[in-house]
Amino acid sequence: MKIVSAREFDLRREVEYGSPEQNETVRSIVKAVKEQGDAALLAFTERFDGMKLDAASLRVTQEELKAAYEAVEPSFVQAIAAAADNIRRFHVRQKRNSWMDLQPDGSLLGQIIRPLKRVGVYVPGGKAAYPSSVLMNVIPAQVAGVPEIVMVTPPATGGKAGIDPYILVAAAEAGVNEIYRVGGAQAIASLAYGTDTIAPVDKICGPGNIYVALAKREVYGAVDIDSIAGPSEIAVLADDSADPAYVAADLLSQAEHDEMASAILVTPSEGFAQACQAEIARQLAELPRRDIAGAAIERYGAIILVDSVEEGIRAINRLAPEHFELIVENPMNYLGLVENAGAIFLGPYSSEPVGDYYAGPNHIIPTNGTARFSSPVDVDDFIKKSSLIYYSKEALLESGATIMELARREGLEGHARAIEIRLNKEGKAGNQDGGKQRSGNGTEIRGEPENE
Repeated sequence: MKIVSAREFDLRREVEYGSPEQNETVRSIVKAVKEQGDAALLAFTERFDGMKLDAASLRVTQEELKAAYEAVEPSFVQAIAAAADNIRRFHVRQKRNSWMDLQPDGSLLGQIIRPLKRVGVYVPGGKAAYPSSVLMNVIPAQVAGVPEIVMVTPPATGGKAGIDPYILVAAAEAGVNEIYRVGGAQAIASLAYGTDTIAPVDKICGPGNIYVALAKREVYGAVDIDSIAGPSEIAVLADDSADPAYVAADLLSQAEHDEMASAILVTPSEGFAQACQAEIARQLAELPRRDIAGAAIERYGAIILVDSVEEGIRAINRLAPEHFELIVENPMNYLGLVENAGAIFLGPYSSEPVGDYYAGPNHIIPTNGTARFSSPVDVDDFIKKSSLIYYSKEALLESGATIMELARREGLEGHARAIEIRLNKEGKAGNQDGGKQRSGNGTEIRGEPENE
């Protein structure tokens, strides 16, 4: 892991939009599923996943869910239940209520909060299975009140045995009972447009590979999506008070996700930088996923030297990392300076995996610098809001002239007349535009005065 100064390191990272070939492949898959439904879905499942299914076997049965419980350790069931409890407790505090505000003039303004009706959750298979992601997607939707939550996952996340039993147990513990064995871009298309077997959803959430990400982008507009998730990222700002072994382990915890993951240490201490560099090399050699983590460290890892903690935080704000650990003396003293980070971990014992699995905040967090303007998944992602407007006659008579003035300055005479007709009928100042009449396009019409 190279050591560089802040001036030498380019904090920008190219956003992954996929190759032209990948984009074209995704477009063709989405189009086929949209037009052919189950037939295309089953054909792509056989082609990409090597499993020949029929429509009746797409949905996971209750018997399979029961078998999954028998295949996992009781300790896992206890752990996933405890994590679910923490995640639910955290997200309950985010819940919003509808509100109304009655004005003295009789007008009523407000906002109505409603949950989305049906949400689709994608759970990836690939390099690893992530039961924790099931909880992080499903529980906020449940807290929001979403009545229908459907999960899709590749048919062989557990190898030849089929779907990984840990994923199924996590889904069952979270309360999901509609699960389909389908993955990739074809799964995203089925959720967006529906097939004879899978009803369409209002929103799709959950991480996946580049084909899943591109498919989510392709169907956006027909449905909502959570985000286009990029590779995992961690940035650690640490001083001499930190333990190099802790910091090295936390950096590697994200590097092991995949070869595109980013792991960056920012420190004002050259001695600490060198100690961490040696510790990373030592721990990496013993890591089961060392090939993946090693590739990530080589390509997207760095140790950045800065002059002070404050300069380090400025670098972090430019980077806007997904995960940010602040391991310095008195970290609360610096918290107010942190502007851009998806999740902030304070102190030596708030290791990033605490947030990944157990603490309660959501681990689906903005990547690729998008923490500058976006937020982790939360309850708000699963609601919709309707504005409520009721104007009394008195309120309209009071404000009508002002509304017409604004409409006519935009050249929208029809808007102005919709107000004017009410004012005239109620006997309020027949002409509200200073004696001028207007044509339909808002231009003035000057006629000859009568009796002149």
